[in-house]
Amino acid sequence: MKIYKVFFVLGLIFLPLISGAAELFHDDVKIQDGIDVHATSNVFADIYEKLDGVNWGGKNIDVVIESLEKLNPNAHIASTGERVVLVWGDELIANYPYPTSKDWKEYGEVTTALVLKMREKDDNLRSLQNSALYEVVVNALLTGIDQNGSYIYSRDALKDDAKILTSIGFDGGRDERGNFRVTGVFKDSPADVAGMREGDIVSEVNGMRVANISDADMSAVLSGYNSGTAKLKILTPFGNRNVTLRRATVILADADIIHRSNEKGEGGFLEIIVHKISNNAVDIVNEALSKYGNVDGIILDLRTSSGEDEKAAAKLAGLFMGQKPVMRIAETAVDELEVVPGGDAITESPVVVLISDTTRGTAEAIANAFYENKRGVLVGTPTAGRARIASFIDLNNGAVLELLNKSVKTGNGNALDGRGVFPIVCLSNIRNSAQAEEFFLNVGNGNFNLRDYNKEENVDVKSLRKACPNITSGADEDAMSAVVSLKLLTDKRIYSELMDL
Repeated sequence: MKIYKVFFVLGLIFLPLISGAAELFHDDVKIQDGIDVHATSNVFADIYEKLDGVNWGGKNIDVVIESLEKLNPNAHIASTGERVVLVWGDELIANYPYPTSKDWKEYGEVTTALVLKMREKDDNLRSLQNSALYEVVVNALLTGIDQNGSYIYSRDALKDDAKILTSIGFDGGRDERGNFRVTGVFKDSPADVAGMREGDIVSEVNGMRVANISDADMSAVLSGYNSGTAKLKILTPFGNRNVTLRRATVILADADIIHRSNEKGEGGFLEIIVHKISNNAVDIVNEALSKYGNVDGIILDLRTSSGEDEKAAAKLAGLFMGQKPVMRIAETAVDELEVVPGGDAITESPVVVLISDTTRGTAEAIANAFYENKRGVLVGTPTAGRARIASFIDLNNGAVLELLNKSVKTGNGNALDGRGVFPIVCLSNIRNSAQAEEFFLNVGNGNFNLRDYNKEENVDVKSLRKACPNITSGADEDAMSAVVSLKLLTDKRIYSELMDL
């Protein structure tokens, strides 16, 4: 009987439940189910109009409207060009005329009407108001053209505070249910760059459930006197996800510098932690390299680095390798822009580049440039494989649409997005300092089977990530990064062997 019922319901598609899209919301009807339908429709209309000028790779606006069904697995939306139909399970709950071409007001009203119908069936969706509703709905819409796109509801709502102690970039506290909820995000901080938002719930820290962590220990994770790493699992309106954050300094700079001199007060090692690839980071690194030009080795930490400024990425890479191709930017399947630094290198010191699954964007291209140009040894775990650059579209309500529509390739033109960069030394396969010593001893004796997967075109990326998994504890990752990096930089023979793979 259920099969016949489904066919009967779908057979109603062409019955005009609503006479015209323009009459969905009358002027005297403003609030429905707690939502200002006219204001909401105007936001969606603005989005559709702005997206009309974006290259969608052959996808049309029907795909975007149908993506609303991602809000709930029970929803199914079909856009026929004449009608827009919403089926919930096996029940037809909405049937609207398809909007007139380029009539963005009609598109906005149909979208609002569909959302209202879904709110009647979905308690979680009904609980959302204002900016949270826009964020959830628009993120669903964007999956139709860019699965990595996002709706940034208002950067003005984020804290703009540049004078905090070292912090991972957000404040929080336990709510009445004992959940640790984010209460504010510092603008341009590591948490902000990672996409954390007010209202997110932190469920795990470094592999431990927050319920088992004291308030004092949580405070130590949020801020401290060093640039430690914290690995969090957070619950958001869009589901669960893992976030890796590194504490930034008192001034939320895009890069941190740590110089450790040797016993004679000379040379030593320079640790450069880049949080964001930017001109600000370039200035900081340039100043440090000019000041400590005679160091014995450099640790370039890109583990939580991101960036979308290809020019800044070229400048940063150029400080170490000069005028060598850093990346290529592909906006279409045909056109590519080669990015090459304009200046000469200002240091020849050996470099170890730390990478992880949260190395993304132009930072992945920089890491690969060190590899391709034999300028540094890659250490860590595979990068994110999210090598894209965003285009930002300003909306009339002060929000921003972020579309990751530019793909970043290596300087040689190989794909990075979806693949990533693989370390030469996998940190997760070295669990402690004793194992680190054994690993390098074997490398030195020449009887360790090292394999460079970056040279292989056809590799199973998922298998490689499983073979070199993420490290659960940020503290453990910090410790092993330091041990392995210093071992490489102090043993020239092993460093050379790994560079010549």
